[in-house]
Amino acid sequence: MPDQKDRSIPIELKASLTSGSGTWHSTGAPGLVRPFLLADGPHGVRRQRTGGDALGIGDSVPATCFPPGVALGSTWDPELVRRVGAALGQEAAALEVDVLLGPGMNIKRSPLGGRNFEYLSEDPHLTGRLAAAYVEGVQSSGVGACVKHFAVNNQETDRMRVSAEVDQRALREIYLRAFEHVVKAARPAMVMSAYNRINGVPASEDHWLLTRLLREEWGFDGVVVSDWGAVDDRVAALRAGLDLEMPPTGTDGEVVAAVDRGELDESALDAVVDRLRRLEARLGGAKEPASEPELAAIRDRNADLAREAAAQAAVLLTNDGVLPLDRSSLDSVAVIGEFARTPRFQGGGSSRIVPTGVSSALDALTRRLGADVVRFAPGYSVDGSGDDALALAAVEVARAAHVAVVFLGLPEHAESEGFDRTTLDLPADQVSLLERVAAVAPRVVVVLSNGGVVSVAEWRHHANAILEGWLLGQAGGEATADLLLGDRAPSGRLAETIPLRLADHPSYPTFPGADGISVYGESVHVGYRYFDTVDRPVAFPFGHGLTYTRFEYSDLRVVAPAENSWEVTFSVTNTGDRDGREVAQLYVGPAEDQPTRPRAELRGFVALDLRPGETTTVTLPLTATDLQTWDARGQRWTVRPGDYAVHVGASSRDVRLRTTVHSDGDRVLAPLTAQSTIAEWRADPAGRQVLATLLDRVSRSGLASSVAPELVRMFLSIPLDKLRSFGLGVTSATVAELVREADARQAELLAAGAYRRPGAARTHSQETP
Repeated sequence: MPDQKDRSIPIELKASLTSGSGTWHSTGAPGLVRPFLLADGPHGVRRQRTGGDALGIGDSVPATCFPPGVALGSTWDPELVRRVGAALGQEAAALEVDVLLGPGMNIKRSPLGGRNFEYLSEDPHLTGRLAAAYVEGVQSSGVGACVKHFAVNNQETDRMRVSAEVDQRALREIYLRAFEHVVKAARPAMVMSAYNRINGVPASEDHWLLTRLLREEWGFDGVVVSDWGAVDDRVAALRAGLDLEMPPTGTDGEVVAAVDRGELDESALDAVVDRLRRLEARLGGAKEPASEPELAAIRDRNADLAREAAAQAAVLLTNDGVLPLDRSSLDSVAVIGEFARTPRFQGGGSSRIVPTGVSSALDALTRRLGADVVRFAPGYSVDGSGDDALALAAVEVARAAHVAVVFLGLPEHAESEGFDRTTLDLPADQVSLLERVAAVAPRVVVVLSNGGVVSVAEWRHHANAILEGWLLGQAGGEATADLLLGDRAPSGRLAETIPLRLADHPSYPTFPGADGISVYGESVHVGYRYFDTVDRPVAFPFGHGLTYTRFEYSDLRVVAPAENSWEVTFSVTNTGDRDGREVAQLYVGPAEDQPTRPRAELRGFVALDLRPGETTTVTLPLTATDLQTWDARGQRWTVRPGDYAVHVGASSRDVRLRTTVHSDGDRVLAPLTAQSTIAEWRADPAGRQVLATLLDRVSRSGLASSVAPELVRMFLSIPLDKLRSFGLGVTSATVAELVREADARQAELLAAGAYRRPGAARTHSQETP
């Protein structure tokens, strides 16, 4: 924040720049800073038409509708996501958009999250890498990206008021970690603050979040914009570090009055002006609109990429060999389900794109197989009315077919921004239809269309194959046909766990909360971190996905080129008879009998395209950052000494190779005090020496000769100062002497360079706006 107030700019003008001039434009001032045009994303450019409704939902300029975040997350392919981001940036620039509001990168805490279709994963490592690639792609075209929603915006229920009550460790390790990676690795132009509160503090008015953490600790140098309508107290938001309120609320006068009364330092406004001017320097002048031929060429290229991305996103959950369909032996194919004809390709709410064109799987299959082969029956209506006549007709079509391809999924009214789901179940009439079709069809393939995971446990036995198609964007129909017919092989992997039952999920007891509070009781045990740690059965694990060939893993080797740095090398071979893509995954966790953290966490992955018989060697790095956990008491990241299990495989549960690495920890010496426990003294190299002197003194005195072994264990959790209460001859003077001696010995170790002092960070709970 500037030390000197800029008196050359009127306060009224400065105040106006901290708020938009309309729904989608920031405020500009001639000769000072130009206005910026912002547009919704994340999976398309939703630019409002001139004279449209207030938010432009459903009335925006046609644009390429790429697969939403749920699908892009399942590609596990940063390079593909970077290409999608670049295509979005090019189309945004052609439509004169300065900043695209995306990516959405909140963690999928619960499978019921109404906006899960916009988000990438339940895992922060995967989310961070994909979101960074998206940002890099968008910004390569001279358009700014705006990551959202910062932070802990994991539900739609009461989203504008709810307080996410989350402990510091979960906050750091799960809900902030992906944002941290993107800010440091990709330098997004903007960060959007969320609607919700975090431990009681509104995200848009949270000084710790927006200034201490985002700017000072992570080094963010862009603009913080509010979610639309998120600001309650304009002055408090500016003090906290919010730059731009969107849309305007006509409260510039309150800002000026607060400066006049001394409640808001004018330098806060100067800081906003500086950031907006830096943003202009970064983005350049106002965008020039593309000509119609130029725009048409961009959209043609983007349509091809949208189809490629959709094909890579679908996840083959099960397959007994029925897929790919053998065209040479197909006399008749029953295509059943209204979603085959009327596809769901995106979710509802602010991300809804008016597509440039939409393909259906029915049209694509009919065109490729012929109208004499494909027979269609809708089977159900998407409004869930349960028309039995439709089901009966579908059963007859299936009875006469060699294979039935049944399209099932969630209707549009079941999931959207603004509300959360209440069940994982498919509509009952769709499940009933599947049962009746499976009773007469020799082979059944299920294709799913849904933005959030659905339960499969009660009906999966009716299907010979299940293709999770998510919401695949405007080219999803063609992409689905590509996969079913084997023109492309499935390569998607689950970016979130599919549980057997909703009640099995760790968030189930506390989602979405009540009385304005959502308690994150599962802490760091989100998604697979919980299921795998407690070894609870799931329908399909995180990282799972099949294809039309097989892969073998071999030759695991680990070398340590430096302290707390390893290179994990292994080989992957395509042992099948088709080209295919494998996503090799690296998981790491402490080797401990009693878990103090998740058993294993994703720390690396790579997508490999291999021909039949081809072998490739992969090396993935493992660093101290990958072993870190957040020390809530010390308020720092720490690497604890010990052994760490290293797993390499095809999912969090399909582990093919295993080994162990040892770390001596980060060699940080936290000061020892009278309130440090005996266990903490014993774990410290200096404290251990000092404590040995005390215990030897106590032992020689005979005072501890009758202490039972179980009491010795109990003592480990007792602060040193409390030993004065147990008749061991320890006095206040003794404790003070031990602390001084420990401090001196630590100083010797620090001077020798073998250890270092921690750098403590300020906690969220220690600071209020």
